[in-house]
Parts: sequence; C-alpha cells; structure tokens
Amino acid sequence: MSQVILMASNGRVVIPAAMRAEIGLQEGGSLVARVENGVVVLEPIGEAVRRAQSLVRRYIPAGPSLVDEVIAERHQAAEHE
Repeated sequence: MSQVILMASNGRVVIPAAMRAEIGLQEGGSLVARVENGVVVLEPIGEAVRRAQSLVRRYIPAGPSLVDEVIAERHQAAEHE
C-alpha cells in the first residue's frame, strides 16, 4: 500500500488509519525509525524485536540451552560458597 502523506512544519506525520491497521499498530503503539539508503523506515517495535532476535539467533550454537547452562553454573557456584 502506498499513500502520499504530508509532514507538518514541526516534522510530525500522521500514519493513515488503513496503514496502521495493516501493520497491527494500536493507538499509542511504538515504532522504531531508521534510515536505510536515504529512506525513513518505520517498523512496529514487536517486528523490530523479532528481526533482531532472528539476527542474533544465527550466532547462538545449537545444543543445550545457554540459560540452563548459566543456571547450572550459578547453582554450582552457590554450593561452593
């Protein structure tokens, strides 16, 4: 969906209701803004988090849960105190 929107003199823009509905943006919702190749990209915060998690997931080794390993190490350290 493309639509021309106007920017007020103070820099404010209003995202049309149809676009907000299409991305599931609730009233008062949060967006992440970034500039890519000279273009402003607005992304719902939930989607930005999912994208970041996907990027990080590539660097987490397969196998046992890292959280479980940390918990086990903490229990072990506590036993030696």
